[in-house]
Parts: sequence; structure tokens; C-alpha cells
Amino acid sequence: MRGLMLGLALLAGPVAADEDWIKLETADQVLEALDDKALRYTTAKQIFYLSGRTLYDAGRPSWGNWRPQGGQYCSEWPPNAGWDCYDLFVSADGLKVRFVGGLEGTDITVGTYVPVRE
Repeated sequence: MRGLMLGLALLAGPVAADEDWIKLETADQVLEALDDKALRYTTAKQIFYLSGRTLYDAGRPSWGNWRPQGGQYCSEWPPNAGWDCYDLFVSADGLKVRFVGGLEGTDITVGTYVPVRE
């Protein structure tokens, strides 16, 4: 994955302090960023399995499904029906992922890569 992130960073050119996120544009990039990876959020951890299942644990496990759609991350959390999709960005240093959704991109969540088993 580091190779992908470095390649994306080089394609983006010089990165300014306030422009340190690289937007993912393809399903392959989303898969590379999330497949069999884990992210730590402020109060939770999420694991993205190759099978398309995802485990979100904020003290109580919650299972959902995920998939790439173009350059977006999409998820569904039973018993709710329907998929919610988010634009996906990776930090220029390849250490973090940012999900952006909602009206006018107001729903923003940032996760830091951690080992799947920690």
C-alpha cells in the first residue's frame, strides 16, 4: 500500500500543509486502501475484511458490509436497508484515511491505520 500512496503523492505534486489528502478515484484504489486493513478512530476500531464484511467496535461489536463504488467507500449496517457512500482520501504520508460524506461534505471521519490484530 505504501507504494500506491507514494505513487499518488508523487502524481499530486508538491503537497501544501492544508492539502495533505489525496482523493481516491477508482474502486481499485479503494480496495488497496481498505481491503484487509484496520483503522483506529477516536473511540473505535474498524476492520475491513476481504469478504466485504466490516466490523466496527466502539466497545460493542457491530457488523456491516462494505464495497467500493468508483472512488467511494460504501457501507450498509443491518437491520437498516440501503447503502451510504463516502468519498475516500488517503493522507499524503499514507498513514490515515478520511471519509467524507453528507450534505456538502460535512460528515468527516478520519482513521489511522493500525494492525488488524492489536
